[in-house]
Amino acid sequence: MFTKILSTFGMIGALICSACTGKHSSARENAADRDSTFTNVKHPDWSRNAVIYEVNLRQFTDSGTVTAFASHLPRLKDLGVDILWMMPIHPISKVDRKGTLGSYYAVADYTAFNPEFGTIDQFKQMVDQAHKQGMKVILDWVPNHSGRDNRWVTEHPDWYEKDSLGNMVGVYDWTDVYCFDYSNPEMRQGMIDAMKFWLTEVGVDGFRCDVAGEVPTDFWDEARPQLEAAKPDVFMLAEASKPELQKNGFDMGYNWPMKDLFSEIAATAGQYTFKDKDGHVRTFPVKHAAAIDSLLASQAAEYPKDTYLMNMVTNHDLNSWEGTEFERLGNLTGAFAVLSYTLPGMPLIYTGQETGMNRAFEFFEKDKAPEWEPRNEYFEFYQKLNALKHSRRELAAGVEGGELVSYPAVSPDIYAFSREKDGSKIVVLTNLGAANADVKFNGDAPAVDSMTDYFTGAAAAIPASLAPGEYLVFVSK
Repeated sequence: MFTKILSTFGMIGALICSACTGKHSSARENAADRDSTFTNVKHPDWSRNAVIYEVNLRQFTDSGTVTAFASHLPRLKDLGVDILWMMPIHPISKVDRKGTLGSYYAVADYTAFNPEFGTIDQFKQMVDQAHKQGMKVILDWVPNHSGRDNRWVTEHPDWYEKDSLGNMVGVYDWTDVYCFDYSNPEMRQGMIDAMKFWLTEVGVDGFRCDVAGEVPTDFWDEARPQLEAAKPDVFMLAEASKPELQKNGFDMGYNWPMKDLFSEIAATAGQYTFKDKDGHVRTFPVKHAAAIDSLLASQAAEYPKDTYLMNMVTNHDLNSWEGTEFERLGNLTGAFAVLSYTLPGMPLIYTGQETGMNRAFEFFEKDKAPEWEPRNEYFEFYQKLNALKHSRRELAAGVEGGELVSYPAVSPDIYAFSREKDGSKIVVLTNLGAANADVKFNGDAPAVDSMTDYFTGAAAAIPASLAPGEYLVFVSK
């Protein structure tokens, strides 16, 4: 017995295309033939087997400049990075600033470059260098709110939400920002025009949109065609897990639910150790590996077909506010990293993740840069995973990847699945529990004949048991 998960992020319907043979036409040419359950977004061909890397520019080097960062482009290319997501590079508001340097997400000017990082010409040079290395660059964009001394506050006060007394208002406990009023058509066009500036004048390839779900969905539906007119292969990432955003506006959303499930499984296995500022360890519902199938099935039902979700074990929010991947996932970190690459979607690497950095970055202050050299076992691990993502057609994102076939195990902690496309096959086995677990199945085991262990090169064989956190990745030749 096995379970086929016809995921919106895996192979669905009759779209036949190999991301590794150059046959990229079907998703575009057959768009008119898709039924209404498909996304209307036409993903850039280069995104199907891509790996995204989040750049914390302030903390990346000792100087924190874009020129210093540019010197790392060859290393990131060697790592196997395809998309550079630059955390906000705009000037930061000074009014009610948090900390000494302020939050990246309190933007003072949407068409200017933060002098803390250098000049806009230096940023353009970095973008050009990244393109020459074969990498794309997307900007972290903050559309829901601006800093309190953003030039639009005085130039266009009618672009902001007001309370009953006519005062501009913030959101959550973010006391350094004011929220925009998206009922104002001029405000909407001003935001779109600012985004187009970076596409046409600087040459970036798209945007990661902060708290995108707080902005009306119809704004993104309005914005996408204008952005595509400026840059046909624009790539859009929503910081949201909101299916409707990915019907017309976004290529990819955050897989926050999977991140939460990873934490819940790790906590059930006794691996979650992060303490909040009051010294408390968060409590989680009891979850085991089998819950991954349930989540994938619900997402397949909720999201438009051929959409992407971004999988992760860490990012800037998690690292600074919820603990490092090691504090949240413990000895299961490696296994969850493998899943972030092999489950449907696109994997994320955050600044320092490829070094095994086990500390939180300061968010509003300058912090020490990671130790990039010498390259260690973490670099080799992620380099190997990136090569896997690039080389396997079954791991392509969206409908061009292979469907996920899950093999229910006797142990609730064993998670095993295969994905196959055009004769290329991968089998993944993990133990996400607290103790050794027998590898026995409630039905047929995954077939691994003539396959090899991706990490060792040995002939594939289903083991009798797996240790906690142990993972195996078998690939066809």
